[in-house]
Amino acid sequence: MDNLLDRALGLDGRGDRWPLLGKVVLVEDCVETGGAFVVHHIIKRFLSPQPAAASNHSLILVAFSQPLSHYDRVLRKLGCNLVAQRDHDRFLFFDMLNLRFPDRDDVKTGSSVLVSLFEKIYNAVRALSAEKNCITIVIDDIALMEVVANGSSDSVLDFLHYCRTLTSEFDCSVVALNHGDIYSTTEKPMLMLNLEYLSNILVRAEPLATGSAVDVHGQLMVFNKGEHDGQGTPGSKVHNFHFRVKENSVDFFYPGGRG
Repeated sequence: MDNLLDRALGLDGRGDRWPLLGKVVLVEDCVETGGAFVVHHIIKRFLSPQPAAASNHSLILVAFSQPLSHYDRVLRKLGCNLVAQRDHDRFLFFDMLNLRFPDRDDVKTGSSVLVSLFEKIYNAVRALSAEKNCITIVIDDIALMEVVANGSSDSVLDFLHYCRTLTSEFDCSVVALNHGDIYSTTEKPMLMLNLEYLSNILVRAEPLATGSAVDVHGQLMVFNKGEHDGQGTPGSKVHNFHFRVKENSVDFFYPGGRG
């Protein structure tokens, strides 16, 4: 069976052009059902293109939640060597874990950290665009970015708006992970609503509606706002399928099927 996630994201084509160029992909997960594997899959697919396109691809990973050693270990299991990619100028790692957190009540200082971070990202993208025509920015944890901004969702949203402008200015793509169940209110906070509005593709990892199962770890809903139908007319489409995370891969299958 072909990869259902690739199909839902539009990555099942054979062209040299990265299908997510100019798009924002938002991955939402929860404590019960983590969605980091979706981000890992996109990184692996982006850094393992057709040989003719390989030299034109470069990825910037902005890490708030995990160190480089974690991503190197995970991606090696998927057949992607990040160290080798970095040595060939195809991978940049921005380590935000060791950031010195500003004073708890100083929102202005927290916001300035994100402004400084965006400047670094912008300069990196501009420099890479001189030689690369396919750039992806990955943000591994929006919730921790909000912590860095001392809880200022406005600062986080401004930052992501700025990143979105890069998709049009440099035709790059942005992939970000957010945790949907960390907020105490039963209603969706404005940050989440705005993030979903900003995204071109929304991927939501959820637990099974029927409860836990041994062979199924959860379900994915992929809402592709810009997908074309069979006649080439742009529109929106929702894909739903189950998944099972294994040591070196992830199986995707329809309900009632097996990967």
